[in-house]
Amino acid sequence: MADLPIYDRTGAEVGTYSVDPKEFATQINKQLLHDAVVMYQANQRHGSASTRTRSEVAGSTKKMYRQKGTGNARAGSRRSGIRRGGGHIFAKKPRDYHYRMPRKAIRLATRMALASKLEDDQVVVIDELSFEAPKTKEMATILAALGLAGISTLVTTASHDPNVYKSARNIERVTVSPAGDLNAWALLAQEKVLVTKAALDSLKGNDEGSAAAEAPAENADSGEES
Repeated sequence: MADLPIYDRTGAEVGTYSVDPKEFATQINKQLLHDAVVMYQANQRHGSASTRTRSEVAGSTKKMYRQKGTGNARAGSRRSGIRRGGGHIFAKKPRDYHYRMPRKAIRLATRMALASKLEDDQVVVIDELSFEAPKTKEMATILAALGLAGISTLVTTASHDPNVYKSARNIERVTVSPAGDLNAWALLAQEKVLVTKAALDSLKGNDEGSAAAEAPAENADSGEES
């Protein structure tokens, strides 16, 4: 059981939050975490690389010179992959790198990633985080008060808050995700996790829901859903 200090917007400690990493995962399987991260990264690949084959490059298909009697090595088309300006022998073509792990594996990896952050003391709890309007300067001040200035940080709220998102999106190395969209890659990609008390309550109370929701196929490329 770990007692995490709860801070307010000024960085002052206002209480403690008791949480046991084993509530999310009894053990950390590094191979499963690796597989989940590779899946999310692969799903972000555009797969748009394309090079030309010998049938696509410009040039005549006529034999360059006669087969024998010239003293040169035999040669056919100028489009051959061994000649300058010829096509690529093993040309790259657009492809889809997308694939999915089993739903239970994705959910378990998310819980393991969160448990590992708790075990490594990389979770900072704030009592409340909201803005009446987008305020990037105010958000930067809060991060500095919590000792997170210049540190890659994942800001997690209980639900999607447009003002929090707009306040943090232009701050370097800071990303925002509601608790229901967390996934293993989003958690492990950042050094610290700044989570509101309400968001941590929802994660504790529903490890099969918010923190462990499966990433929808159409949004898996973003890496922001789990």
